Amino acid sequence: MMRAARSLAALGTLAAGLALAQAPAPQAAPAAAGTPPKVLRYAFPTAETGFDPAQVSDLYSRTVTPHIFEALYQYDPLARPAKVRPLTADGMPEHSADYRTWTVRLRPGIYFADDPAFGGKPRELVAADYVYTFKRFADPAVRSPAWTWLAQFGFLGLEGLRDAALKDKRPFDYDTPIEGLKALDRYTVQFKLAKPAPRFITGALAGSDLTGAVAREVAERYGADIPAHPVGTGPFVLKQWRRSSLIVLERNPAYRDVRYVAEPAPDDAEGQALLARFKGRRLPMIDRVEISIIEENQPRWLSFLQQQADLIEALPPEFVNQAMPNGKLAPYLAQRGLQAYRNKRSDVTVTFFNMDHPIVGGYTPDKVALRRAIGLALDIESEIRLIRGGQAIPAQSPVVPNTWGYDPAFKSENGDHDPARAKALLDLYGYVDRDGDGWRDMPDGSPLLLEKATQPDQVSRQHDDLWKRNMDAIGVRIRFKPAKWPENLKAARAGTLMMWGVGGLAADPDGLGTFQRFHGQQIGGQNMARFKLPAFDAIYDRLDAMADGPERNALFDEARKLAVAYMPYKAHTHRIATDMAQPWLIGYRRPVFWQDFWQYVDIDAAAQQARMQP
Repeated sequence: MMRAARSLAALGTLAAGLALAQAPAPQAAPAAAGTPPKVLRYAFPTAETGFDPAQVSDLYSRTVTPHIFEALYQYDPLARPAKVRPLTADGMPEHSADYRTWTVRLRPGIYFADDPAFGGKPRELVAADYVYTFKRFADPAVRSPAWTWLAQFGFLGLEGLRDAALKDKRPFDYDTPIEGLKALDRYTVQFKLAKPAPRFITGALAGSDLTGAVAREVAERYGADIPAHPVGTGPFVLKQWRRSSLIVLERNPAYRDVRYVAEPAPDDAEGQALLARFKGRRLPMIDRVEISIIEENQPRWLSFLQQQADLIEALPPEFVNQAMPNGKLAPYLAQRGLQAYRNKRSDVTVTFFNMDHPIVGGYTPDKVALRRAIGLALDIESEIRLIRGGQAIPAQSPVVPNTWGYDPAFKSENGDHDPARAKALLDLYGYVDRDGDGWRDMPDGSPLLLEKATQPDQVSRQHDDLWKRNMDAIGVRIRFKPAKWPENLKAARAGTLMMWGVGGLAADPDGLGTFQRFHGQQIGGQNMARFKLPAFDAIYDRLDAMADGPERNALFDEARKLAVAYMPYKAHTHRIATDMAQPWLIGYRRPVFWQDFWQYVDIDAAAQQARMQP
């Protein structure tokens, strides 16, 4: 149990905390002379957007950033269920009885990777770096898509700093002290919140992808180009980046002495075997990571089969039955020593409806009926069978599996495919064919035409074809607007898309993260649907402040029902991931909630090179 916070005097300031340390940083051991480097190679199916934690929101950029930056806490790599442990913190946090004040002591002797921004001197991580890191989310010039997420914690004084910058049209004032974010001394940081936050440690302090420490000198040196110049205290550094093509990271030579430590459950045979093999090994165990961007499934699969990649995450559905007939590795792949891992992902796929759009948006019964009819017309079982290769289960609500608030017994209209009921809803609310052209019109007689954003890749085209068949079946016209994924993401956050399909992966064990998509204060950030319902926001705020228990579980049920009833998002599936690895990749285990794993895997470089010889 966490202890009540002690009263600590404010001994340091932001400027003092950023002083350069004079002690030399410890050096991580490189590959031994004469031995081949250990290189992990694999591909992302979607392009990254950049590597500034305050500016990223996509999964793939957020897979890179936690390997460069470090938050105060991390998840145990083998513990199931998830368990939090210190990363740069020197022990677990102290908190007040009302969960509004959290105090964390940093471990001294942690250093940022070398960078010209530090003037050739080693730079120690200090408490003021976390103060600065959290403040950056509020800086209007940063335009952080995660600001709405962070603002919900109510750091005392932080929103006031942001409002002053917006009102006076002046640079954000990082130097003004605020009550909500303080460096009490060189190694002690304190957070004060406007409301109770019982899960603050998992909600804000254990996500290196977003709240990993950023040095002020680096941000100020590189300015708008900081997404291309990530500098953190983590196990890897960015070595090369060709946008939407290639990302290369190498072992951070200044990384401290960190050892493989984990606490798998006693009955977790796989976890216990990994612990026995790696316990005490220095991290990271590999020297280099090379990530290609291969958007089409077939080239990505062929790249793996041709041993150009060591890992393929989430095997493309069209190849699952070929590679894993009846759930078992195909003999021709088993003979090559390939490894297969199958897991239910902590995720959900959804289509959002822009609630501000004149056709699909709105809260009146006719607008709700249109969205629900579209949802009922979608054949999710066919999507799973024909497009996802059986690698998913239908979603009954947007709440993600493996999180608090997910109920596998929950059943709702969201999981139904019922074109007849969809047609009846449309008829009842006046969406009928008024001009005799065979297509339904709006109740006022204007054309009913759906426009769905999509991507120009094969899988997206398969989804579009199924959407077209489903909408044709109920007499609703639909057209598709293709663009690259990063472009669609930017347009979605700006509120210019009518509809778009996205996926969400849980970042922590609390199901409340799902409902960030529905929270009115997070419009422009996580809330792509721009949904704002006071009754839902009130439930969200209560869930946020309430300690875990039966009362909170009951409130989750209310939130699920409202989400399904208004349907700003149509939840499609919870995906099943089949990952495959070459025999020389050792120690891979798909994370449950987080994205960082590179430091926990090893490569048999000799076997890798021998098998790759022509």
